[in-house]
Amino acid sequence: MTGLIPQDFIDDLIARADIVEVIGRRVQLKKAGREFKARCPFHDEKTPSFTVSPGKGFYHCFGCGAHGTAIGFLMEFDHMSFVEAIENLASSMGVDVPRDASDRPAHRYDELFSLMSSVEKHWQACLRDDKTAIEYLKRRGIDGETARRFGIGFAPDGWSNILDKFGKTPAAAERLLATGLIIRKDNGKHYDRFRDRIMFPIREHRGRTIGFGGRAVGDGEPKYLNSPETALFHKGRELYGLYEARQALRQIDSLIVVEGYMDVIALSRHGIDSAVATLGTATTTEHLNRLFRLTGNVTFCFDGDRAGKAAAWRALEHALPQIRNGRQVRFVFLPDGHDPDSYVNEHGADTFIKAVDEGLALSEYLIHELSSQVDMTTVDGKARLAETAKPLLNKIPAGVYRELLTGSLADAVGLTPAKIEKMLGEVPGSVTQRARRGTSTLLARRNKAMAGQPSIVRRAIALLLNHPEACAKLDVEKLAGVTRPGIELLHSLIETVQAEPNITTAGLLERWRSDDEGRHLGRLAAVEIPEEEEFDPVIELEACLEHLALAGRRERVDFLIEKQKLKSLTDEERSELRQLH
Repeated sequence: MTGLIPQDFIDDLIARADIVEVIGRRVQLKKAGREFKARCPFHDEKTPSFTVSPGKGFYHCFGCGAHGTAIGFLMEFDHMSFVEAIENLASSMGVDVPRDASDRPAHRYDELFSLMSSVEKHWQACLRDDKTAIEYLKRRGIDGETARRFGIGFAPDGWSNILDKFGKTPAAAERLLATGLIIRKDNGKHYDRFRDRIMFPIREHRGRTIGFGGRAVGDGEPKYLNSPETALFHKGRELYGLYEARQALRQIDSLIVVEGYMDVIALSRHGIDSAVATLGTATTTEHLNRLFRLTGNVTFCFDGDRAGKAAAWRALEHALPQIRNGRQVRFVFLPDGHDPDSYVNEHGADTFIKAVDEGLALSEYLIHELSSQVDMTTVDGKARLAETAKPLLNKIPAGVYRELLTGSLADAVGLTPAKIEKMLGEVPGSVTQRARRGTSTLLARRNKAMAGQPSIVRRAIALLLNHPEACAKLDVEKLAGVTRPGIELLHSLIETVQAEPNITTAGLLERWRSDDEGRHLGRLAAVEIPEEEEFDPVIELEACLEHLALAGRRERVDFLIEKQKLKSLTDEERSELRQLH
C-alpha cells in the first residue's frame, strides 16, 4: 500500500497503544508501583533497571539509557523498520493504517534528510564543473569561500539529472517526490523541479538541509523558485540564513530581515552576518517567534517601492502582538532601484549599517504611515487616524510600550492619553487575574527552591513531558532573548503541544526519537515529579518561564551595563536599560 501515513494517526496510535502489553509479550515484566520493571533486553545486567511506564507510554533503562515508545521498542527489539513497526502495532490493535491522498509512501524523516544532503553535495560538485555558473557567481560578487559557507551549488539544465541519479527505483523516486525535488506529470512520469539554476540550500536550526531555492542563471522563469511545502520544509516557518547567522555570531544582538537569498549572502560577504530572509512569503507570526527567540532587536529592510512598503506593513501587523518591553522593531526603506544586495555592493557596509541604525522605529512608522493617509490639518482627519489606529494598538499587549505608543498617538491627534486609552477599551488576550495571582504565589513559594536547581530549563522540560496538557496556554514569548542551553528545545516542545493539544508524552518522545535531543528527553520523561500538596503543573510551568524570563532580562541588563562602562550605549539602549531597571 502506498501513501504517506498521517502524523495524527501515528500520534493516536502511540496514545492508544498498551506499551506494557507490547513489551510484556517479549520481556518478562514485574509490577513495581505504578510502573513495571525488568532486566534490560538491550544490555546485560543483574539488577533490573529497565522500567515501563503505562501512564506515560514509554520505556526507559537507567543502566544503558535505552528508551522509546511502543514503536521504538518494536524497531529495536524486533529489528523492524519505522513503517513495519507502525503496521505491526496497528494490526495488533485491530486498526488499519490509513494513507493520505498524496499517493506517496511513508518515509522516515532521517531518510529524507539524508537524500537532501546527498543532492546538496551533488549540486555543489556540479557547480565546480560549470564555468558559466561560476562566472555568474563572480559577477554577483560571490567568491569561493562564501559559496562554501552557504553550500551554494548548481542544477544543470536537463529534465532528469536528479531523477536519473537519485530516483532509479520506484521507492527512490517516491522519496524525491516527498522532498519536492521532482514533479509528477499527469501521465505518471516525472521530471526535475530545478533546472539551470544556482541552488541555495535552506537549512533548519541544526544545519540540516530541508529545502532549496533556485535562481535562474539565464532568462528562465520564474527568476526564483523554492521547494514546495513538504514534510521537512514549511516556508512560513523557516528563515534563510538563520543557521549561518547563529554559526557566525557568538551573541546575536540584532537581526536584519531582508527579502532574498542574494541579499543575505551579499551582506554576509561585507561582514554583516546578522541578515536572514523570508522565503518567498510575507513575514509570518512564526517567523517573528523565531526572531524574538534569539534577539530583542529586529530590523526589516525592504525596497522603497510599493511592493516593499506593502511587505513592511504586513510585517508591522504581525509584529504588533509580539511587542514587549525591551523589544525593538525598526523599518528601513532603501532608495528606489536598490535592494540590500545592490546597496551594500555600491555603498559599502558602513553606509548600510548607518541606514539600519537610522531606520524608523515601529511606533514612528505606524503613526507616519497612518498620518499620510488622512488630512492631519482637519479634525475629521485626526479622528479618522485615531479610529484607524485603534485595532492596531489593541493588538499590542498591555505594558510600557503600549502606553508610550498610545501617548504618541494622543500627541498626533490632540487628545489626552487617557481619552485614547478609554477609546481603545480592553486589550484582547490579556493575562487573567487567576493566572497573575497563581504565578505570583508560586514564585514567592518556590523562589528559594528553584534558585538551587542546576537548570530551570531541565525542570520545565521534565514538567512538560510529564504533563503536556499544562502548557496549553503558556506565553512562550517570555522565552524571547533567553540564551540558556536547551531553550530552543523547550520552545519547540511548547509550540508542538500548543499546536497539537492531544499529544501525549510518548507522542512527543516519538517526534524527537531521531534527533540528538531525544536521548535527553527520555531521561527527563523518566523523572518522577514530586507532587506535593497544592501541586499544579500549570502554575509550576508558568513559574519556570517567569524565572527564565527574569534571567534573560538580567543577562540583557548585564550586557547593557558593560556597554555603558565602555561608553558605547546608543540612545535606544540607554532607554532600554532604564526600562529594564
